[in-house]
Amino acid sequence: MNPELVKYIESEIFPLYQRNEEGHGIKHIKTVIKRSLKFAKQYNANLDMSYTIAAYHDIGHYIDRKKHEIISAEIFMKDEKIKKWFTDEQRNIIKEAIEDHRASSDHKPRSIYGMIVSTADRTIIDIDNTIKRSYSYGKRNYTELSEKEQIERIYQHLSEKYGENGYAKVYLEDKEFDEAIEKLRQALSNKEKFIERIKNVINS
Repeated sequence: MNPELVKYIESEIFPLYQRNEEGHGIKHIKTVIKRSLKFAKQYNANLDMSYTIAAYHDIGHYIDRKKHEIISAEIFMKDEKIKKWFTDEQRNIIKEAIEDHRASSDHKPRSIYGMIVSTADRTIIDIDNTIKRSYSYGKRNYTELSEKEQIERIYQHLSEKYGENGYAKVYLEDKEFDEAIEKLRQALSNKEKFIERIKNVINS
């Protein structure tokens, strides 16, 4: 990987994630970068492009979560400094991959790079971490909800996203995700027990 590119992103782009809530903050970005590079090596994809896509994919989340993938792609395209490392064709592929990464997207990613970041973005580090991310997201974006309603929202959201017929899709083989989602689905199958787990996590 190009060390100058990495230095630029670490010093100029990473700090911008302080504006996002924790669930889409720098810890999440670094996890997606790590997973993206793993997939990029498996599929002989360009590491600099894969790294950059992962680094920018949620950068606009604090502006508008509902269309953050479009905003993040626009922020990338407007970054004049990044142009020195990529051709126009490469920048367009990066833009499309950022646009295509969202779990609830209604279309398949247009390139292997979109498939890489989409799959890498389906992160279930562990169940408690997933609960924490969802709680952080809810407290930031659903401020009108009571604590009891926040807890119910977490259960409903995780069921809709990761349940048997959930909308979270992966496009590449990912045994790590398969194992994690199976454990999460088993936990979600007992709502009462899962609600208690949520309470324990957010109160710890």
